[in-house]
Amino acid sequence: MRMRIKKGDLVEVISGKDKGKRGKVLRVLPKEDKVIVEGVNMVKRHQRPIPQLREGGIIEREAPIYACKVMVVCPACDKRTRVGYRFTEDGKKVRYCKKCGEIIDKD
Repeated sequence: MRMRIKKGDLVEVISGKDKGKRGKVLRVLPKEDKVIVEGVNMVKRHQRPIPQLREGGIIEREAPIYACKVMVVCPACDKRTRVGYRFTEDGKKVRYCKKCGEIIDKD
């Protein structure tokens, strides 16, 4: 299935323990249909020390979350929205907000 979420998008969690939280997409995992969102689905990992590289201890980091559990937040209307595709005048395919019609892609 095609992912409508890209790295750098602002998304909002729509279900689960982190419902309502917003964050930036750090990584997209299309084969698993998951995304990693900044500050969402935090898990604790026990890390062994490597003498020359890092200290050991318990670190907290983001874990992947299913892409169906997040929605893109439109930068123009600041609401979570479904994403559509259309072509611009110069023939470039861009994503747009289904609520307000503004283009989501910056480039």
